[in-house]
Amino acid sequence: MLYVGVDLGTSSVKLLLMDEAGDIKSIVTREYPLFFPKPGWSEQNPEDWYTALIDGIKELVKDNDKSQIDGISFSGQMHGMVILDENDKVIRPAILWNDGRTQAECNYLNHEIGREIISGYTANMALTGFTAPKLLWVRKHEPENFAKIKKVMLPKDYIAYKLSGIHCTDVSDASGMLLFDVKNKCWSKEMLDICGLKEEQMAKIHESYQVVGNLTKQAADELGLCVSTKVIAGGGDQAVAAVGTGTVGEGKCSVSLGTSGVVFISTKEFAVDKNNSLHAFAHADGKYHFMGVMLSAAASNKWWLADIIGTKDYPKEEKEITKLGENNVYFLPYLMGERTPHNNPNARATFIGMTMDTTRSDMTQAMLEGVAFALRDSFEITKSLGVTIERIRINGGGARSPLWCRMIANILNVKVDKINSTEGPAFGAAILAAVGCGKYSSVEEATNKLIKVVDTTEQEPEIVALYHKKYEVFKQLYPTLKDMYDKMI
Repeated sequence: MLYVGVDLGTSSVKLLLMDEAGDIKSIVTREYPLFFPKPGWSEQNPEDWYTALIDGIKELVKDNDKSQIDGISFSGQMHGMVILDENDKVIRPAILWNDGRTQAECNYLNHEIGREIISGYTANMALTGFTAPKLLWVRKHEPENFAKIKKVMLPKDYIAYKLSGIHCTDVSDASGMLLFDVKNKCWSKEMLDICGLKEEQMAKIHESYQVVGNLTKQAADELGLCVSTKVIAGGGDQAVAAVGTGTVGEGKCSVSLGTSGVVFISTKEFAVDKNNSLHAFAHADGKYHFMGVMLSAAASNKWWLADIIGTKDYPKEEKEITKLGENNVYFLPYLMGERTPHNNPNARATFIGMTMDTTRSDMTQAMLEGVAFALRDSFEITKSLGVTIERIRINGGGARSPLWCRMIANILNVKVDKINSTEGPAFGAAILAAVGCGKYSSVEEATNKLIKVVDTTEQEPEIVALYHKKYEVFKQLYPTLKDMYDKMI
């Protein structure tokens, strides 16, 4: 049998076709527009997602036996607000995860109602990207649209609805709405009340690997597939990416060195960081996970090398870096503010420690190390919760740098594994489809069989010790500079 994985991203949808052995048969990408009606706003037309999906799936399956396609599942950009009226028509463009219009609503939730109270309801604090503040914004600024709401959905769930006719969501994606009781995996009545919503306006909740329905006849005819093709709930992009790297079960960890940097730790037990520095979400494997997010990881690398130095030959710039742990220059990678652990949009990137003999390679080294130190901030919070991490699985564009992997191994003091797949969310979605269709008994069983470690970078004790001393300095820099950042805005 064959399984389709759909990765509904911010700028494009990536579609992957996988067989029972985990072999990828084809991959197709389709782009769609992103709209910025005002500075700091970010919106999309949900119909553009569906049009791209239909066109992409047709291309994806054209050279395969369509009767063998058993299931379709999803990875989706999280937090986006899709609202439908009584006829299931989209009321207004979707407000996306990277939309920053809701600071006033977040201040209301975190400060007037209280962060501790909100965290007690949802296991998280309010951030501008989350869905609940968006709904409060619509209620205040577009009351006529708020009054029309029959269903509140997330981006991937709108696609699942269009294919199956079912209003559904999953526990991992719902965790990022700030409307979901993560511990008990149900809608929070208290948060719904705060937002002026009723539970019947919310989608039915599933585990990420559960079947929600089958293709409608209309969708099946449009795609040339069978109405017996199952639609599986899927999950939020980071949780499904973790499935695609085998980061499931107890104490597994993945680090994504993409534009942003994500530290993802799977755990079987629910827990919350008391400061809400880490997200506490339900995982796509049926358990839970912690997640720390830094906003400028590989983005820092691109900014420094491509935009400032003016080179795209990244390996050449790294050749001069040979003495790890001995650089006296530090870099705080807060080019777009920072989320974990500071949650401060006013934070700014900073080089500090330069002298007359500081070289270009010293600055490059500091930039790479600064990103790794910022990732360690999330690790330190995780360790304070009693989670032990001895190795990580690394992915994303930055993982192509052996030097950066070596730095991360020594700064985090963990073994760094690379795996046999680089497809992340789309591959994870296909795995969820296979589990939902009964090919595997659990997500963990599937990932154990399909995902293998192909290379490992081990830590070096002497360099670990040097970097530990540097990290002790690094973690004092932000609190020292915080007041100055606020004065710069």
